[in-house]
Amino acid sequence: MRAINIFVVLAIIVRIFSNCQSNVIQKSLAIKGFNPISINAFTYFILACFSVFALCLIGLGSISYKFLYYSFIVGLLGAIGNGFLIKALEKGDLSVLGPLNAYKSVIALLFALVFLAEIPSLIGVLGMLLILFGSYFVMDTVRENGDTIFSVLKNKQIQYRFIALVFTAIEAVFIKKLIILSSITVAFFAWCILGALFSLLILKINKLSLRNEFIIIKNKSILYFIGIAVCVGVMQYTTNFVFDNMNVAYALSLFQLSALVSVIFGYKIFNEKNIRKKLFGAFVMVLGSVLIILYN
Repeated sequence: MRAINIFVVLAIIVRIFSNCQSNVIQKSLAIKGFNPISINAFTYFILACFSVFALCLIGLGSISYKFLYYSFIVGLLGAIGNGFLIKALEKGDLSVLGPLNAYKSVIALLFALVFLAEIPSLIGVLGMLLILFGSYFVMDTVRENGDTIFSVLKNKQIQYRFIALVFTAIEAVFIKKLIILSSITVAFFAWCILGALFSLLILKINKLSLRNEFIIIKNKSILYFIGIAVCVGVMQYTTNFVFDNMNVAYALSLFQLSALVSVIFGYKIFNEKNIRKKLFGAFVMVLGSVLIILYN
């Protein structure tokens, strides 16, 4: 594996902390009673406004039909995935849901095999097994007396988190396609604008009024939404930068270092319990993710 330059390392660090911070703010707003669909829609909307303004200044240049096709796929997958993520954070423990994100690298490996021709090795398979093993300890902390690990999988928050990571893992593969067809910045703008389009459509499908939701947000927590938009924007741009410099599976594996940060944030900010077992499970899952990096 080629050496990773210092800018990629810095991008990974910024991406990890911006992702965790956005999850903290999203969970705080969900706890306050904000609709997860509205949180998702207005995050994308703020980013889309910035993107349109930036495009007016720098221009878009020529784009292909293939770029537009993948942009619509990325926008749809991202809007659905982030919506389910916020729904999961509404009542689920950050210290449980964060480490489960390590499954994203497993799912991405499978889709990268088809769409990006990234072929896993035995070491990569071992990494997947470690992720599964570590997740057992994380999910075990939400079991009640007499529950099996399969009973835990019936937990709505766990189900929402798995749905979210499936959509966002597939999204990651197509984001790499967008970057190949354009650039880091243009792919970022497409992600913001098409994500806003589909998230607002989801808002409409759920019979929520954009105007009414905006009034509620404006009167209470507009700065929180700006904070989420900044964190999510920084997270996605640094994600694109890392994708441009390494394979998707490698990048997503390195991002799983955020699992440890999520456990600590959950413990410190939301007073979540069973911290030692969660830290052990998160550490094992991170170890599995690191092994996946070495599969070629």
